[in-house]
Amino acid sequence: QMNLVESGGGSVQAGGSLRLSCTGSQLFASSHCMGWFRQAPGREREGVAAIYVGGATSWYADSVKGRFTISRDNEKVILYLQMNNLKPEDTATYYCAAECDRWPPPPFDYKYWGQGTQVTVSS
Repeated sequence: QMNLVESGGGSVQAGGSLRLSCTGSQLFASSHCMGWFRQAPGREREGVAAIYVGGATSWYADSVKGRFTISRDNEKVILYLQMNNLKPEDTATYYCAAECDRWPPPPFDYKYWGQGTQVTVSS
């Protein structure tokens, strides 16, 4: 089991920043593909960002390019999502995910994901 646990969500005003973190088991440490997806009430799951092979390759959704940064601390085995210049449309539950078969990974392609952390952006 990956035992993925997200943290760092919260409520911010538009233009603010948050950093999400995700930890997991040793199996998570060996994962070649990790990422974040989000889901808001009444909306489809949306891939946000993904990282491959220890950080050699990354992908971002067009809606977050230039504002979000995905990174991985290989020593501590933590996956991060730095979110800057947040917008109300970024409001959603954010999920850390791992193990994908395709690149970039469609949001439903991940084999493991956590319980999610809520991000709320007010205007």
